[in-house]
Amino acid sequence: MRFGILAAGAVVWSLIAGAQMANAQQVFQNTITGETLDVDGTAPKEGRDTPAVKKFLETGVDAYVEVPGCLPKGEEVFLESCSGCHGHIGEGKVGPGLNDSYWTYPKNETDKGLFETIFGGANGMMGPHGQDIELDDMMKLIAWIRHIQKDDVKDAQWLTDEQKKNFKAFNIDEWEKTGRAAAAKQQCKISGN
Repeated sequence: MRFGILAAGAVVWSLIAGAQMANAQQVFQNTITGETLDVDGTAPKEGRDTPAVKKFLETGVDAYVEVPGCLPKGEEVFLESCSGCHGHIGEGKVGPGLNDSYWTYPKNETDKGLFETIFGGANGMMGPHGQDIELDDMMKLIAWIRHIQKDDVKDAQWLTDEQKKNFKAFNIDEWEKTGRAAAAKQQCKISGN
């Protein structure tokens, strides 16, 4: 009887632990200090309850990367919050370039790492944006930064193999002529929303 109770208790415990792990949130760390970022306590309340944000908080992967309908908003956030230091198309100014294969912080090769740098800030003038950019808009911003890539993406950790096959290096003239208008006609939608 005792063994049956212990076995039942072990099963219940493993189910609880499994459920908690399935709903576990990634641990996000400051790019410079390594301190844990308080995403829940810092981020604006709006823009948290989307399928893309939920997926990102669980997996560290931005579901909006290469979703055309998300790019216009990502570009808007970039122009408002990032272009002053990183250039109109991420070519670099006071801050480093964001549209090539070199990352000042190698962790930015992953969506999670880029999020941590944007959210918590970094060295120099790169202040934290965690309190002033909604999480869903930050996902769109990261998607835009990934989209403006001009170098070969064979090593791009943020793209799936299928996305790598279909990726075209960013061309500002094409974007301004037809790309932005075509993307604006599409929805910013992933499965689940």
